[in-house]
Amino acid sequence: MAFNLKNKNLQKVRRHLISPRLDEFFSGVYRLYKFILEFFKQLFRPPFEMQEVARQCYEVGYRSLPLISLTGFIIGIVFTKQSRPSLQEFGASSWLPSLISIAVIRALAPLVTALIAAGKVGSNIGAELGSMKVTEQIDAMEVSATNPYKFLVVTRVLATTLMLPVLMMYTALVAMMGSYLNVHANELTSLRSFLDSGFSTISFLDIFSSIFKTMIFGFTIGIAGCYQGFNATQGTQGVGRAANAAVVASMFMIFVEEMIIVQIVNAIR
Repeated sequence: MAFNLKNKNLQKVRRHLISPRLDEFFSGVYRLYKFILEFFKQLFRPPFEMQEVARQCYEVGYRSLPLISLTGFIIGIVFTKQSRPSLQEFGASSWLPSLISIAVIRALAPLVTALIAAGKVGSNIGAELGSMKVTEQIDAMEVSATNPYKFLVVTRVLATTLMLPVLMMYTALVAMMGSYLNVHANELTSLRSFLDSGFSTISFLDIFSSIFKTMIFGFTIGIAGCYQGFNATQGTQGVGRAANAAVVASMFMIFVEEMIIVQIVNAIR
């Protein structure tokens, strides 16, 4: 009898612990769904804040160039150095430009660009909107007859969605230049033969899939940062949590989306 009472009490405790967590999880999913749905509703409604979109594109794109340039250049050199010994064992050093171009354009450039943007841009968006939320600046915009969602969220998500493919192509270019310098220093390969060999294995599907991937990644980074910032609470601590949650959520979703898109592209290929 006592054993049965203990089991019943444990079941009640588990229900009390698990049920609120499940409710919180599904309510969070529903709020995120409404947040994304609101973006597509506001996207095609005037006024179109083109000046703010251009400013956010500048913030996302131009201000990310130094970090993107350094990272892309190092990736090109390091990946070339790591790949050369393996190819030399099979007497296939001439395939090195093709290998580098395939790896960079199909996988490395989109993923590295997205992760850098998630860490830099996503945290900035989460912290900026979070600070505006806890200091009631967003409420003040509503009072002044300005749509805060349109001005703050739509512009930032558009900027990340549009600029990430541009940054990805720039990252791929810088990485290829770093790889060429390493190949030229070891094999004295000309730039023309390097590019001919490298891009001979790249198809339109590779380029299109990389651009499509980075657009999805950019949308994810923008939505994650804006959602966390718009829902920040509890003062300055909430701002820090919003920035951290924006980075963690966007990085996690980037890896999930990468896995799904790779499977779809491989099925098409």
